This record gives sequence, structure tokens and C-alpha cells, in this order.
Amino acid sequence: MTDAASLSTIGFTQTSAEGFFGRLKAAGVRSVIDVRLHNTSQLAGFAKSDDLSYFLKAIGGMSYRHEPLLAPTDAILKAFKKDKGDWRVFETSFLALMAERCVEDRLKPGLFDGSCLLCSEATPHNCHRRLVCEYLNGKWGGALKVRHL
Repeated sequence: MTDAASLSTIGFTQTSAEGFFGRLKAAGVRSVIDVRLHNTSQLAGFAKSDDLSYFLKAIGGMSYRHEPLLAPTDAILKAFKKDKGDWRVFETSFLALMAERCVEDRLKPGLFDGSCLLCSEATPHNCHRRLVCEYLNGKWGGALKVRHL
């Protein structure tokens, strides 16, 4: 295997804009890949898609891209968030969705080098961004060197 692609992940809740952008800059992130299904909610504050794209470029010279291919469906989200579902059910459903979408064939490890997956959850433990990393690393033989900011 060649050098692994360096990929970070970050959530924007429970942090200030200063802390959020500071962590991205300190980690040397060059691009943010937004893996939220809905990225325009007024509740997202500084992480609303158009604002985030502007702030990333102005503050850190970083690019922004929305990648809904790596987001759960509305039905999977609703069952977990609104209906207070079980994490294991969410995890099983989301992993099956990524397999069905063949994300490992539609994306390549190099796309992720120097990038950071963005979602709303403060920590990666019960967040689909961690599942994306683990799924792709399993399919790509550890091609991603992941760190959670």
C-alpha cells in the first residue's frame, strides 16, 4: 500500500466558530467534505452551507464540497433522531446503504487526502462520519489515516 490519505472528521455542534475553524487550520485541512444530508438549516449557524463555504475560504483558504452520497437517508435519520432509535439499528441501516450505493467504487482514497468530513455531531462516537471512515477503510484496505478533531 502507498501512503495513506490523511482524513480528518469534525462536528460543528457544541463548539464556537473560533474553536471549529482553529481546529481545522491546526490540522492542516485543505478541504471540507460536508456529509450532512441537509446542510442549509438555519439551526446550523456558521455551518450553513453557503456561509461555511465562505468562512472556510476566507479564514483558512480551504475548499468546501457537499457529498450527500455519504449521508444517511431521511428515513434512517428520522428513525434514529426523531424516533429516538437504537444506535446499532442506525449503524446497520447506514452501512447497508453505503454498500447499496457502492460508495467505495464511486469515490477514491485520493479524494480524501487533506480533507475533513463534516457533520453536526460533536463527537464521532455515534455519528455516521465515523462509520463512513471505517466502511471505506475496510473496503480500501486501510487507505485512509483518520483522525477525529
